[in-house]
Amino acid sequence: MTFTITSTDSETKARAGTMELPHGSVETPVFMPVGTAGTVKAILHSTLEEMGIKLILGNTYHLYLRPGTEVISQFGDLHRFSSWKYNILTDSGGFQIFSLAPFRKITPEGVKFRSHIDGSYHSLTPEDIVSIQRTLGSDIMMPLDFCTAPGVDYRHALKALEITTNWAKRSHRRWQECRTEDYRGVLFGIIQGNFYKDLRQRSTEEILSLDTPGIAIGGLSVGEETEVFNEYLAFTASLLPFKKPHYLMGIGTPEYILSAVENGIDLFDCVLPTRIARNGAVFTRSGLIALKRERFKLDTSPIDETCSCHACRNYSRAYLRHLFKSGEILGPMLATIHNLYFLNNLVKSIRESIVMGRFVDFKKTFLKEYTKE
Repeated sequence: MTFTITSTDSETKARAGTMELPHGSVETPVFMPVGTAGTVKAILHSTLEEMGIKLILGNTYHLYLRPGTEVISQFGDLHRFSSWKYNILTDSGGFQIFSLAPFRKITPEGVKFRSHIDGSYHSLTPEDIVSIQRTLGSDIMMPLDFCTAPGVDYRHALKALEITTNWAKRSHRRWQECRTEDYRGVLFGIIQGNFYKDLRQRSTEEILSLDTPGIAIGGLSVGEETEVFNEYLAFTASLLPFKKPHYLMGIGTPEYILSAVENGIDLFDCVLPTRIARNGAVFTRSGLIALKRERFKLDTSPIDETCSCHACRNYSRAYLRHLFKSGEILGPMLATIHNLYFLNNLVKSIRESIVMGRFVDFKKTFLKEYTKE
């Protein structure tokens, strides 16, 4: 992987760049749609391609359980199994395993858990997680890490940090063993430390010592207040090396994306845009709206007058409301198309504003309009 920073903002840490990955180049900043099980829910790969999306996210935990590495390896890798010809970043599944409490046990060696599918027992080490992602053919792989919830005490956060660092070292060794001429995927390190600044700094130093191709900030946007999120984002991002790509895990709203870019973040992902779409919530330039509301029953306007996605070019709010109220699957499909198009277009506009030297003005103007609804 090569990462080139092409433009920087003079007032903030925002930057525009390009990542060269095994399955093509990706312009940054970039929002990655989440394709947990090898597909972004309710949308065709071809539609994502038409939007210009070149990087999606898969989940190692889910793909390991179903369909399993034996199935995927028969096709060569996840790209060929799913017919996605561009790049894939795979999360380690650590957050999903973390969420299984009390049906999981975390030890220095690895994790033991019961499948949410059939209750079967499984044990995975950091090395296993890397090997699974090698089978998936991940362009960017994430190591197993120990995420903790807001409010945990210092001792617990420290223990999680120490385990995360140990796992990162072992993951790094296995990744180096996996590298061949036929496999050029890269490993990113993940910073933890909960909401303790000295632990955040320690975690950053320990992860940076591994010299991974990219760095991810974990343990944010996990239920903390917005002010706390912004404080710890700014603090952690300030510790990162300028020349490496920065990935903030788990954010996907316009406000958080703008805050991330302002702090020098290059990649971000979140399941929220597609999840809320399936329930009828969509982004507009004046805020989030719920299409199921009665006030849209006779509304002849598109979701967003400024949007040129397939849904906005062809359908009214009234028709979309009808689809959701009738339980028609087309409703979630169109809402998903819109939300991903909206965020992808937002990030493109952010990138353009950085290149043109007007990011701060763009952010102010966008947020002023976005908070109207």
